[in-house]
Order: sequence, then structure tokens, then C-alpha cells
Amino acid sequence: MNTAVMDNRWIRYSAVIAGWVFLGFVLSLEVYFNNRAGMRMGSVDFLEIAVPQFGRAAMWALMAPLILRLREKMPLSRGRWMGGVGFHLAMSFVVMATYYLGRMLAYMILQDDPLAEFWPAALKGFYGRNIIDMAYYWGVLAFGYSFEIYQRYKSEELRSVQLEARLIETELKALREQLRPHFLFNTLNTIAVLVREKKNDEAVNLIARLSSLLRMTLDNTGVPEVTVRQEVDFLERYIDIQKARFSDRLSVSIAIEPGAMEVRIPNLLLQPLVENAILHGIAPKAGPGRVDVTGRVENGRLHLEVRDDGPGLGDGTARAREGVGLTNTRERIAKIYGAQGHLSLRSETGRGVAVQIILPCRT
Repeated sequence: MNTAVMDNRWIRYSAVIAGWVFLGFVLSLEVYFNNRAGMRMGSVDFLEIAVPQFGRAAMWALMAPLILRLREKMPLSRGRWMGGVGFHLAMSFVVMATYYLGRMLAYMILQDDPLAEFWPAALKGFYGRNIIDMAYYWGVLAFGYSFEIYQRYKSEELRSVQLEARLIETELKALREQLRPHFLFNTLNTIAVLVREKKNDEAVNLIARLSSLLRMTLDNTGVPEVTVRQEVDFLERYIDIQKARFSDRLSVSIAIEPGAMEVRIPNLLLQPLVENAILHGIAPKAGPGRVDVTGRVENGRLHLEVRDDGPGLGDGTARAREGVGLTNTRERIAKIYGAQGHLSLRSETGRGVAVQIILPCRT
């Protein structure tokens, strides 16, 4: 049998038994104080009261695992609901009668009552307590179903979290795979141009930067979150290579407040936004362009912004700016942070585009 199933079963049984022991203690206290309140003289022996009450609870504790096993054998499932109800009604009578018979026999033995005097009292007591005892049976049954629903909910929740983690990991891998061919092609093309122009030192320097960037990419493979400091470190290497491609046309400023540097964010969060700013904000310009990356912590939330001074969102460019990189980033934030994460895009024609991200701080 599955070990997890066995563990869950014993947890369930142990909880039921502990519950009955606690009930025995509560019943003992109730009877004890009721007797004390009703007595005019003499004393009340708590032990004398507790023994039968704990005995009563102990018998139900012993029968509780049997009831839980009956629930597993005959569950109240949708297709077998009527049969299950009938079965448990019958078994509740059987268990109740067994319990009451054992209780009365024990009482007869302990009190040394003659058999002729025992049975009338036993039958009278049986009819008087049957509803309460049946309620105990169905209470144990309800506990079993409640525990099962709780376990199922926790299992579904765990599976959902694992599935979400695998999905995020897959998307991150796809983002890396998307970055490599596109970025490598442009970088290698820039290196080839430098070699043809006899700028060997610049070509070697660019190869070293590319090697460093790829090594960092490999080191962070499978890492879902990094600190802002690590993301900025990766971003600076990426920007160095882009500057070699755009030369004096590209200027980038990174200003992150020290208090924001150790906040954890999704891996490769800023790079697609900077790439988007360069592609749609700087590349179309005839003259030089600027990209500003800023970050700060305010009221327990991390504010990141990537702004360019490109043409902005004119006719026909809004959809292009909402390309794969920005769409993926928006979806990743929604999946990881839910309603606590925000990504907004704002622009004025001719004054560039700003992408702002607001996330809860995680350290």
C-alpha cells in the first residue's frame, strides 16, 4: 500500500482517538460539576465519575477506526449515494448496539447487578440514548469526509503550485532560447564588421563581453529568481554589447537605489524591456537615443522603470511595442505575483515610452 496513504490513515485515526479522549475529559468535567451543583451535602468523587465517562469515550475511540474503514469501503460517492446512506444507517445501528451492549455488560459486572434487573434497565437506556450514539457514528463519518476533502484540497494546491513552477520555468527557458539566436546573430554580425574594418582589439573585447554574458546566462539556468543586483549585473553586460553595435547612438543610464538592490525579482525581468526600448525607441531614430533604468523601494513595494526618448507610441507602433518581450513579461508578473504585481506602459508622442513595474518586495 502507498506509504502516503498509510500515513494519512494513521493521522486520521490518531486524531479521532485523541478527540474521543478529549471528549471523555469534557464529559467527566460536565457530570462532575453538575453533580456538585445538585448536591446539598457530601462530596463528589471525580475519579468515580471519570472512569465510566472515559470508558465510554474509549469504546468509541476503539470503534472510530472501524467506522473510518467502513467509510472507505462504502463511500458516499455520487454514483453510490443511496446505497452508501443505507449501508451506513444499518452499520450505525450495529455499532451503536454493540457499543451499548458492551457498556451495559461492563456496568452489570462492575455493579454486580442480577441479570433479571439488568435487561429492563439496559433496554430502557438503549432507546433513550440511541439518537445520541447514532450522532457519534455520523460525526466520525463526517470527520473522515472532512479530512479527506482537506487532504484533497492540499494535494490539489500542491499540484497547482508545482504546475505553476514548471510553467514559469518553461517560459523562462523559452525566453532564453528566444534571446540567444536573435542576440547572437546581431552580436556576431557586429564582430564580423569590426574584423573587416581591422578593428581587432574592439572585436576581441566584444567577444570577451559576449563570453561573459553567455557564462552568466548558463550560471542562471533554472534559477527562477535573482536579486536586482544580479539582474543589473547581467543587464550591464548586455548593454555593453549593444553599445558596441549602436556606437555613439546609444546611451544607457542605470540608477537603482541601494535599498532596492537585494530585492528578489524574476530572472530576466529587465533585459526584455531594455531590448524593447532599444529596438523600438532607439533604432528608428536618426540621431542618438537614451534609455534610463531606475529602481526604488516605496512603502514596501519595488518600483522599476525603463524609459526611452524615442518617437513614442504613434499610429501603428503601439501594437509593435506590445510585442513578445513585453507580453511575456506582463504574463510572467501576473502568474508569479497575481494582483500584487503591475506593469504599465505610458507614452506621449515624440517623448518616448516608459514601462513601469511595481512588485511586492521579496528578499
